Amino acid sequence: MTKSTPAVLDRILTLELARVTEAAAVAAARLRGQGDEKAADQVAVDAMRTELNRLPIDGTVVIGEGERDEAPMLFIGEEVGTKDGPKVDIALDPLEGTTICAKNQPNSLAVIALAEGGSLLYAPDVYMEKIAVGPVYPEGLIDLDKSPSENLAAVAKAKGCEVNQLTACVLDRARHAKIIEDIRSVGAAVLLIGDGDVAGVIHTTDPEETGVDIYFGTGGAPEGVLAAAALRCIGGQMHGRLVLDTPEKVARAKTMGVEDPNKIYSMNEMAKGDVLFAASGVTDGNMLDGVKFGKGEIHTHTVVMRSATGTVREIKARHQDTTKFSV
Repeated sequence: MTKSTPAVLDRILTLELARVTEAAAVAAARLRGQGDEKAADQVAVDAMRTELNRLPIDGTVVIGEGERDEAPMLFIGEEVGTKDGPKVDIALDPLEGTTICAKNQPNSLAVIALAEGGSLLYAPDVYMEKIAVGPVYPEGLIDLDKSPSENLAAVAKAKGCEVNQLTACVLDRARHAKIIEDIRSVGAAVLLIGDGDVAGVIHTTDPEETGVDIYFGTGGAPEGVLAAAALRCIGGQMHGRLVLDTPEKVARAKTMGVEDPNKIYSMNEMAKGDVLFAASGVTDGNMLDGVKFGKGEIHTHTVVMRSATGTVREIKARHQDTTKFSV
C-alpha cells in the first residue's frame, strides 16, 4: 500500500478512525452516570491512545488533554501511531463533555480530527472565544469583534427572518452573562448547554433538526479546533481567538508559533488542508446515539467526515461485548 497521504486518509476514513472514537466512547460509557468525571475521562484517554497507536501514521497530537506536565497521556506534542505512514496532525478529545457523561446527560462524545502535518492550529490548552454558523450563509457573515446582537441581525437578514425567530447556543457559564443578556435583548432565544461545545458548534449546521442558528461563547481551544475541523467537512463558518490573558500564556503560545495573541482565526486557519473528523456518541444526543449495552453485545453510533470529498458516513456498529472491548 502506498504511503501517500490521500491513500492512508482514505483507509482511516472508512474504518480505522471510527475504531478510535468507538473504543473511547465505549470505555467512557461504562462509567456514565456515576459522577466521576476524572475516571471516565481517564478510561477514554487510555482506550483512544491504544487505538491511535495501532494506526499506520506518524502522528503528533497538537490538540490534546493538556501539555506534557499536565497530562500523562495524549498530551500536546505526544507522538502516536506505528510511524509506518504519513506525518499527520491530530486534535482530540477522548471525552467531550466529561460532566455530561458523569451525569448521564445528552451530547457527550468521543471526538478526533486528523489532518496532514502542519494543518491544524497548534496552540496551548487555553480558552478560546468562538462564533459559528452553518453552511447556508454568504462568506464573511459573522464577526467575532461585533456584538451578539449585531451578528444575530446579520444572520436574520441572510436567513430572511426576524431576529426573534433565531436561537443561539451558549455554554451555561457565569462569564457569558453579558452575551446572554445581549441575545435576549433583541428577542432571540438562548439554548444553554452545560458542557460539550463541539456538539454545540456542530448543531449550527442543521438548524431545522437542532433548532440552533448560531453559537457564541468562550470555551476550550481544543474544542474550538475540533469544531473547526468538523465544519470544514460539513460546511459552515467559524472564528476563534485564543484567550491569552497573562504574560505566561502569551509566552507559552509564542513557543508554539502564535505570534499575534489577538489574532482572530478563521475556520480554514484552524483546520486547513485535507481534514478527517470522527465522533462517537457516549450519551444520546441530537447528532448521535449513545453507546448501548445489550446482552452480549455493544452498539455504537459514529460519524466520520472528510473535507476533501465532503463525504459524511454514519456507522452504526454492533460489537461483541467481551471483557476487554475490541473493535
